[in-house]
Amino acid sequence: MKYFIIAGETSGDLHGSNLVKHLRIEDPEASITAWGGDLMQAQGAVILKHYKELSFMGFVEVLMNIFTIFKNFSVAKKQIIANEPDVIILIDFPGFNLRMASWAKKKGYKVFYYISPQIWAWKENRVHKIKQCVDEMFVILPFEKAFYQKYNYNVHYVGHPLLDAIHERKLSQVINETLQINDKPIIALLPGSRKQEISVMLAEMIAVCDSFPDHQFIVCGLDHHSPSFYQSIIGHKKNVSIAFNRTYDVLSVATAALVTSGTATLETALFKVPEVVCYKGSRISYEIGKRLIKVKYISLVNLIIDKPLVTELIQDELNKDNLILHLNRILTPAHQSYLQQEYDALIALLGNRGASSRCAVLMIDYLQHHKS
Repeated sequence: MKYFIIAGETSGDLHGSNLVKHLRIEDPEASITAWGGDLMQAQGAVILKHYKELSFMGFVEVLMNIFTIFKNFSVAKKQIIANEPDVIILIDFPGFNLRMASWAKKKGYKVFYYISPQIWAWKENRVHKIKQCVDEMFVILPFEKAFYQKYNYNVHYVGHPLLDAIHERKLSQVINETLQINDKPIIALLPGSRKQEISVMLAEMIAVCDSFPDHQFIVCGLDHHSPSFYQSIIGHKKNVSIAFNRTYDVLSVATAALVTSGTATLETALFKVPEVVCYKGSRISYEIGKRLIKVKYISLVNLIIDKPLVTELIQDELNKDNLILHLNRILTPAHQSYLQQEYDALIALLGNRGASSRCAVLMIDYLQHHKS
């Protein structure tokens, strides 16, 4: 069968790559064309557009790039028509993908959505649009099935694919050498994936380094941004290094982490690393978001376990003094011991591994039973 996948972010490329892998296992004749990244390409997908060209953060930033977004949408439609896929698989990325789902359904394509938009956090009324234009929804958070059930929409809870991604990672035999590790404890800095968020978040994180001379800091960088970009923010800090595309390796040896809100907060928890969650956007974007978003927490860790397990420093609360205070707190043996137990409970809530495999099987089963 022919599949057309659209993933618009780093996490979408990761989860999309594992889905592509299992689609090809279950359907050896699969032809997979995608908007995604290097990980999806490595699993055999033909990438027509890289996700780094797609992602814009915040209300103001989206408006500033609205013509680019419209152009991308037009390009995607033409490519889908040219490829004539049996199904379009949309991965998260709701601002773009929900609009694509509506167009695709009207054109008669089968539409699957893998990793639900966070409509339980804001714009809950979008559930009605999803019911109209998405044939099958595959969710990865345990509370999402119940959320959709309130609207009489049955979805598939497949488990969280991060459990597989972390389990299957291959740790380098020369990790200490290649990460420039010394004998000091490591604090990981995860500043995000988009250039504009890294510029803001890494600057806030780097400000604390001089206050922790007995630790080494490793920035988890992405190689689609240049070393000079990261270095321009880091400056001449002696206890800071950068590791590109090695986030899991860094987390496997980290004592603590400062993490930008997003998928990385859950990744850090699954490695059982104590963390402080950070977020700061433009003032206008923040004020708009504050009035629209309805959830109690911004981190996946706290949302899943439904309590303030990890500290969240948002907007004005994200400053040097607060970062130093809370970083010192999570470095204490007592707090680290407490978090280890709570992280075990979090992992238990997420269920068993095998999300990508289960999702692929369900997708192919549906397609085989609903052939046009």
